[in-house]
Amino acid sequence: MSGVPASSELSADWQRAGRMPSATWEKTLQLLAEDPFQPSLRSHRLRGKLAGVWSCSAGFDLRILFDVVANPETGEEEILLLTLGTHEEVY
Repeated sequence: MSGVPASSELSADWQRAGRMPSATWEKTLQLLAEDPFQPSLRSHRLRGKLAGVWSCSAGFDLRILFDVVANPETGEEEILLLTLGTHEEVY
């Protein structure tokens, strides 16, 4: 994976996440950029109304929802961040 771009809707989520430990988010984003499917992230594809979207754990009750997309310029796969927050907030 070459990068971690964010969706336009993510801004409000980042502001809300400001009340959460930034080191937790930073570490998780770094791991996502390196390998979104490493076991420590517990990444899994969602079903139901969020079918096709991926989720990973950023801590006990913290989640990041993302998609894997092709960069239109390079064709490389990238992680597109969709939303983040507590389990209750994102589901």
